[in-house]
Amino acid sequence: MTDALRARLPDTRGEAASFLDRLVRENRFTIAVVFPLVGAVALVGSAEGWVPDPLAFNPWFVLFGVLVMRSPLVVGVLPAVDRRALGWLGVLVAYTYAIELVGVATGWPYGGFEYTVSLGPMLGGVPLALPVFFIPLVVNAYLLCLLLLGPRAENGWLRLATVIAAVVAMDVVLDPGAVALGFWDFGGGAFFGVPLSNYAGWVLSATVAVITLDRAFAIDDLRVRLRDCEFMLDDMVSFVILWGGINIFYGNLVPAAVAAAFGVGLVRAERFDARLFVPWA
Repeated sequence: MTDALRARLPDTRGEAASFLDRLVRENRFTIAVVFPLVGAVALVGSAEGWVPDPLAFNPWFVLFGVLVMRSPLVVGVLPAVDRRALGWLGVLVAYTYAIELVGVATGWPYGGFEYTVSLGPMLGGVPLALPVFFIPLVVNAYLLCLLLLGPRAENGWLRLATVIAAVVAMDVVLDPGAVALGFWDFGGGAFFGVPLSNYAGWVLSATVAVITLDRAFAIDDLRVRLRDCEFMLDDMVSFVILWGGINIFYGNLVPAAVAAAFGVGLVRAERFDARLFVPWA
């Protein structure tokens, strides 16, 4: 490594955080808008047979796209992560694998289902990358509710109920779109191919996740970071564009309307505004 290159690399955690903030901030439109738009077209194209093998539903391309779209959330939360947060996030990762393994094996608590598209390496029928797909959904819902509730978020019961409702609503968007694409299959269900028992399972998992996040992070620290980091919820912007678009294509109007409602929430929280499209605004 040359001296010039070494001099450009951050030496401290603060410098690294500033570098990552700048990197995401300068590429907000590409990350939060272009990637989900391209992803929606690629996923629909794969499901409809427009994209040839080995590009169709290529698990490494899917994972790369997800990681890019998750990057604003990860970079946004990173300054609030300490040893306590790492420990509790580890608990949440373990729970994520455990409940999914139980679900695949027994059908509880989400209802019987199976993965029908490869999402990368599997362990016991569960994608190894599962926490990358699940945990950010809960964190996004948690952060959005902190913004929208304002001082009322201090009420633990209100915070719990609101975030659980938001997480379940996100799955109202996600699962019908994923079933339409053929990502996974419940064998039929009353809500766009998804059984209602699935949402009861999400209430359980959301409850565990919210309680864990409450112990992992200090709410005041997250609020300060949310105030200073305008891109922290860009991953949710990507969610609205990607899964809202997919549900519109397949005529899933209720899930698409719920996705639009999240878009309204982001506008109210001033996270879906001109600064997303014009970095210097």
